[in-house]
Amino acid sequence: MDTCEITKGEGRAKVSLSAHRLGTHLVVYIYNQNAHIGAVAIGDYDSKTRRVSNSVITRLGHKDDVVAQKAAYLISKATKKPVCVIAGIHLDNVMDIEITKLLKNADSLVDQFINCRCSMDK
Repeated sequence: MDTCEITKGEGRAKVSLSAHRLGTHLVVYIYNQNAHIGAVAIGDYDSKTRRVSNSVITRLGHKDDVVAQKAAYLISKATKKPVCVIAGIHLDNVMDIEITKLLKNADSLVDQFINCRCSMDK
């Protein structure tokens, strides 16, 4: 199984992405120092219509679906593969500016992964 690990940001806004090839599919984790399962999203590419179907499950009280759903959609569309994204980003007493940085870092990680895919296409 191939893997890819990348990190963006520093301090409390540091976010990591870990991707694993599972057969021809991808499992992607997006998390910070307080990693957990906050939301799970599936992106499924349809080669006939060239569209991505997206489904998400969010744990009670969590807001990780914002990161998981967007990442699953974008990665599935770019790779044309089924993708499962598990997101878990948590900060105690988080401030709005930190949320903005966390979301920006998560988006940047997804973009970086899509652009290089860290040799996941082998």
